[in-house]
Amino acid sequence: MRRTNKEMVTLRKVESRSDRKEIKKIFLEAFPPEERPPYRILCRKARKETVGFDGVYDGDKLVGMTYVVKGYGIAYVFFLAIKHEERGSGYGSQALKLLKEKYKDSRLFLALEQQDETAKNYSQRKKRHEFYQRCGLVDMPYRIKEGTVVYDVMGTGGEVSPDEYKRLIEDYLGKIMSRFVDMRFMNK
Repeated sequence: MRRTNKEMVTLRKVESRSDRKEIKKIFLEAFPPEERPPYRILCRKARKETVGFDGVYDGDKLVGMTYVVKGYGIAYVFFLAIKHEERGSGYGSQALKLLKEKYKDSRLFLALEQQDETAKNYSQRKKRHEFYQRCGLVDMPYRIKEGTVVYDVMGTGGEVSPDEYKRLIEDYLGKIMSRFVDMRFMNK
C-alpha cells in the first residue's frame, strides 16, 4: 500500500476537460445509481458560489473528488470519493482533513449508508463508519432521507438542525425543484 506525501495532496477546482471526464468516472464508479443525481445537474449546480466541486490531487495527479454545499454555518459533504485503485493510500483521510480546513468556519457533515447489520455489504458500511470516526467525525441524532435512500449522519464542529439542512437544500436545489425532491432530516 502506497502512502501519500501529505504536503502534495490538495483540493483544486477541476478546470481541464480530461480531469472532468475522470471525475465523472470516479463519481459513477464510487456511488450506486440510487445515490447519485445526474452528473450534469451536479456540474450545473457547481457554478454556484456556495458549492465546492474539487478534485483531490497528489501533485498533478487526480486521485479523487469532493462535492460540498455550504451555507448557514454548515457545510454538507455530498460526495467524497477516491479512485478505486488509490483507496487505502491515505487520500481519503487527507481529503477529509483538507475539507475540515477549507470549511473550518462551518459545521461539516455528511451522509453515509445506515449501519444495518442485515445489509449485504454491512462489513463495508462498518469500515466506512470507522474511517469517518478515525477522521474525527461523530454520529448525529438524525438520519437524512434523499429520494428513496435513508442515510446515517456524521459530522464535526457541532450538530446541524433539520431547519438548517432544509434551508441549505432549498437554496441549493431552488424553491421549485426542492418541492419535487424529497430531501429531509429524520429522527433516528
